Amino acid sequence: MKLNIVYKKEKKWFIGHIQEYPDYESQGKTVDELRENLIEIYNDINQGLVPDAEPFQLLEVAI
Repeated sequence: MKLNIVYKKEKKWFIGHIQEYPDYESQGKTVDELRENLIEIYNDINQGLVPDAEPFQLLEVAI
């Protein structure tokens, strides 16, 4: 499985989301902690525990 995680560092925290689910953010004191938190969110979505979660689609455009 491959997840694309978008994140930034704000002060002492790493804040991010899974690219396909930007409505569900998390944070961690390290990138590894953030990654684990986002994997947990992804697993909850896949198990149906977040019923209204719909993935965003990625559109690649060559210019």
